[in-house]
Amino acid sequence: MAHLHCDFGSECLKMNTAINVVLPEKTDLRTVRVVYLFHGLMDNCSGWYRYSSVERYARLHNVALVTPEVQRSFYTDMALGVDYFRYVSRELPEVCRGFFGFSPEREKNYVMGLSMGGYGALKCALTYPEQYAGVAAFSAVTDIKDRVKKFPEDRKEFQAIFGPDLIVPDRDDLFALAEQADPKTAPRILTACGEEDSLFEQNRQFAQLLTGRGFDETFTHWTGIHDWVFWDRAVMEAMDAMFGGEAK
Repeated sequence: MAHLHCDFGSECLKMNTAINVVLPEKTDLRTVRVVYLFHGLMDNCSGWYRYSSVERYARLHNVALVTPEVQRSFYTDMALGVDYFRYVSRELPEVCRGFFGFSPEREKNYVMGLSMGGYGALKCALTYPEQYAGVAAFSAVTDIKDRVKKFPEDRKEFQAIFGPDLIVPDRDDLFALAEQADPKTAPRILTACGEEDSLFEQNRQFAQLLTGRGFDETFTHWTGIHDWVFWDRAVMEAMDAMFGGEAK
């Protein structure tokens, strides 16, 4: 696999930004499946590659990986900041098609993420279901309203994201998006969360909503906490489920 760090100017963000990219070698990149892989709150575009074996899993399944940099934005078009959601959901795929020749066909495009990145991945898939064949979210912040309410120490940060009154609009609320989306046109959804993770209950409730509405959704869970031990296994199992076979 080729591992690239790419710095470029984003028109959407109005600044330079970075992505880490893993590409299959000796392969026509127009034919490969691409996973847009989102980082969590405490990481950047390097975290997945430093702390997990995701590059090895990508090689076994012959898929490309793209990890953007979004700071602590919760993958939102911030009320008092930068339009990170528009960047990751619209501009980034277009940029990557230009740089690497990736296919725009739905069956070639997937989105996955952990924690804050799991929230971002699900939001992309529920907002633009026509873009993705599948989405996987690991230990995702599925209830963003609960997050805003229970972390007063992050108040200034959330005010930058959602505005001074801390009102989360439906476009940023996964439960609202799941109620509005058409299960018949949605991509395949995989969610996973550790049973000792503080986010387990909201993940369980979100999975119940998806299943109850008829989405093609699978929620897996096992003993685990909010850490890389869990996420490494989760991304391996998600790639096995999405792309077939079993990673070794």
